[in-house]
Amino acid sequence: MEQKGRFRHELKYSIGYPQYLELRSRVRAVMKTDPHTGEDGRYLIRSIYFDNFADKALREKVDGASKREKFRIRYYNDDFSFITLEKKIKDNALCMKCDARITEEECRMLLAGDLDWMRGHASPLVQELYSKMHYQLLRPRVLVSYVREPYIYAPGNVRVTFDSSIRTSLYHRTFLEEQVADVSATDYPQDMILEVKFDAFLPGIIEDIIQIGAVRQQAFSKYAACRRFG
Repeated sequence: MEQKGRFRHELKYSIGYPQYLELRSRVRAVMKTDPHTGEDGRYLIRSIYFDNFADKALREKVDGASKREKFRIRYYNDDFSFITLEKKIKDNALCMKCDARITEEECRMLLAGDLDWMRGHASPLVQELYSKMHYQLLRPRVLVSYVREPYIYAPGNVRVTFDSSIRTSLYHRTFLEEQVADVSATDYPQDMILEVKFDAFLPGIIEDIIQIGAVRQQAFSKYAACRRFG
């Protein structure tokens, strides 16, 4: 079922492993582990990002365009039975994600360049990507992988995530593989990204938790980081 998105605030911080240990201890004291995780409280995310020959999405990010969008296909823990097509919209400090379920067969057809099925699809998001694959020439560009450790807090609908092992497949034309060959996309293997998402307000207790040492808010795009090699 397709879900309509809503704008949310999104803060990002680049952290090292010692900062992660301190922050995780604080977070666990007041937040709950996301129930969708495994026994270790984490899951693997893989996203296939789309861009065109002029690197429209990448250039808009690098240039700091206030309004921009990216399309991606996402699945979890290498399970192809649950795949979503997503569009992430950025409007200054606000973000919104719209998504729609697609089947593995549909996904493989899309990745192979067989697009006719998209034109009459029940999902408006699939139809939108079909149009933009024609007039913007969007194509699958890179596979971005990382491990996410998520926590939730009901007041403010807060979600705090630690993303680690950020890796890129470089550029190749084969996606949705059983065995993924990729490399680290960060300067140091233990580099991590702390993300804080919330609706109208960030509760003071959560704001206090994330204020430690040299942690500073910064713009960070996993897609841009994973395109550093081409």
